[in-house]
Amino acid sequence: MSVPFAGSGPVRVLEVESAAYRRAFDLFLAGSDEKDDIEARLIVLVEGLARRRVFLDVGAGDGRTTARLAPFFERTVAVEPSAAMREGLRRACPGATVVAAPVGRAEPGVRADLVLLSHVLYYLPEEEWPGTLDRVFDWVAPGGTLVVLLQDPDNACMRMVRHFTGARFDLRHATRLLLERQAGRVADRSLETVDNAYRTADPREALEIAEFMINVPVLKDLDPLPSRADLAAYVEKHFAQPDGTYAIGHAHDVVRIRRAPDPGP
Repeated sequence: MSVPFAGSGPVRVLEVESAAYRRAFDLFLAGSDEKDDIEARLIVLVEGLARRRVFLDVGAGDGRTTARLAPFFERTVAVEPSAAMREGLRRACPGATVVAAPVGRAEPGVRADLVLLSHVLYYLPEEEWPGTLDRVFDWVAPGGTLVVLLQDPDNACMRMVRHFTGARFDLRHATRLLLERQAGRVADRSLETVDNAYRTADPREALEIAEFMINVPVLKDLDPLPSRADLAAYVEKHFAQPDGTYAIGHAHDVVRIRRAPDPGP
């Protein structure tokens, strides 16, 4: 299928620090119901916590979610390795303590009543997931809660990612392994899949968001890179709606794990 506006050549590899990435990220947030939906669910969870002393946001990005949750806690700590994202983080949440390090080297120095790990694991090799989840779980205070978000591996967006890059991200398997390793420290847990979608009436924006979505770390190593024409044809085939708009589903797996309180004397 030929799509005239697709242009020629390969898709772009978008560096997190680049203006192109920022534009695509902002465009995605403007057209998706994810932020409002997920943040509303997180607020309900926060309101049910037994204690709200410390909030730790691991991979805080530009701080939009950090800022929504920070007022519920006495103290907020945010881990964010990207300098460009930290600029937005400090503007959005000036009262937060910011740790400028990747999760594998971060030392937040707190045990938190809520630890949020949202959309971070895509950027780590899968063999590092078990150690990363163990490390992050250690930052949860006794009686506190860890929340991990990642796209469901079988949603429309991830099927597109797999089609063009071969990458698959399965939080459920990693969670099962974490629960096995930490069985004695887990009080309870849950897994919920939340439907979300990006919507637009502009085919060029749909293509730009599709390009943003397939920019997982393995993309830069592909030779050749997928072509923009092939991506545009995929968007037209799979995401075009009868009313002329475009919808890209990106359902999320939301894992909640509550750490057991310390045993009494």
